[in-house]
Amino acid sequence: MNTFKKLLIAGVACVAVPMVAVALEPFRHTITGEALDLDTAPKEGRDTEAVKHFLETGENLYNEDEKCLPAGEEIFLVACSGCHGHLAEGKVGPGLNDDYWTYTKNKTDKGIFETIFGGGQGMMGPHNDLQLNETLLLMAWIRHLYTGPADTAEWLTPEQQSKFKPYKAAEHGGGSTDEKKLAEAKAQCGVVDSE
Repeated sequence: MNTFKKLLIAGVACVAVPMVAVALEPFRHTITGEALDLDTAPKEGRDTEAVKHFLETGENLYNEDEKCLPAGEEIFLVACSGCHGHLAEGKVGPGLNDDYWTYTKNKTDKGIFETIFGGGQGMMGPHNDLQLNETLLLMAWIRHLYTGPADTAEWLTPEQQSKFKPYKAAEHGGGSTDEKKLAEAKAQCGVVDSE
């Protein structure tokens, strides 16, 4: 084998090995570092393309997906707003809509998933009662509420960063979604009623 081929193979291996390692890294509890058991989540909502993609890459396909945001908003209002505020501005729990993160890992989709699913310190217990697809929709809504600068929004793709505008409640009509739009979002974005 000539030197060029050997270098080419070595270069491909160096690039491919780190990508595989990231994909195979288990989801870990934010506080303890223990591997999270995703089988504790409801069985429904695991077979969507978004969940499959997320489990392989740690990337949330629902981020800035306008048709799915109403479903994420509903989940947030039911599961999170009591502690984090209706616009994630913070109440008993910390704000989630700015560029300060209690856990710096929450700057990534994988990190915020781990914190939501496994829980954090203090009063925030695990939300493994949500379907995995619901968790991704919830994360997308939290990301949508972001008021910080685009260059610190690590979860956005470069294209999304170039189009990003910080969330302003006044521009969004107070935030409540009509029932028809919500039903459409649930149908289009894989929300399955638990049995």
